[in-house]
Amino acid sequence: MPSPKLDPASTLFFLCDVQTKFQPAIYGYEHVVSTSRKMIRLAKLLNIPVLVTTQNTRALGPTDPNIEIDTLGPLLLGNFDKSLFSMVTPEVKAVLSSLPNLKSIVVFGIESHVCVLQTVLSILDDGIYTPHVIADGVSSCNSFEIPIALDRMRTEGARIGTSESVAFQLMGDSNLPTFKAFSRFIKDEKERTKINGEALLQSQVTTIQGPYEVASAGVVVSKY
Repeated sequence: MPSPKLDPASTLFFLCDVQTKFQPAIYGYEHVVSTSRKMIRLAKLLNIPVLVTTQNTRALGPTDPNIEIDTLGPLLLGNFDKSLFSMVTPEVKAVLSSLPNLKSIVVFGIESHVCVLQTVLSILDDGIYTPHVIADGVSSCNSFEIPIALDRMRTEGARIGTSESVAFQLMGDSNLPTFKAFSRFIKDEKERTKINGEALLQSQVTTIQGPYEVASAGVVVSKY
């Protein structure tokens, strides 16, 4: 059975555990933060609600302030601390049950092989919503975990895409009145999208001014 088309009116964003104290441990952490901030900007542009979790805030700190979730206003449906690795806690399930039109959940954050994976498996196990994972918006402590986790999620039935591909799917039509603002958004994010994608999907450690290392990751991204 084909998955439902991505539509802002039936989509929810999940931001998974991008917390300040993970910074020294997570591969390409700054790229995950950058893509997460991009997705928050997209949420505001297309009026898509967002749900945020943290893992043991007392030990690991709050959501990274550079993601700017505080700018979401009423689009932020909740910011829940958890001990479960999956984001699908009882509190989150209560939010989901209050959204009768919800069909798709777009997931990004850390770690790809732990909390992101278990979140996606929980969504699939419930059998109600289709999970979409932002490949250039997830990472782990060890870079080799990322393609393995993405492949597992894809195999289980999740849709794997990039931040730009998912953004265009959600936009859908260049005749819509929001397209001019969307086009400016895409242009504004263009260089950061390239850097983040190359870093996280090609296992490159990059900086804007400096040299970079290159190693193959072999990530498989679904065609939509």
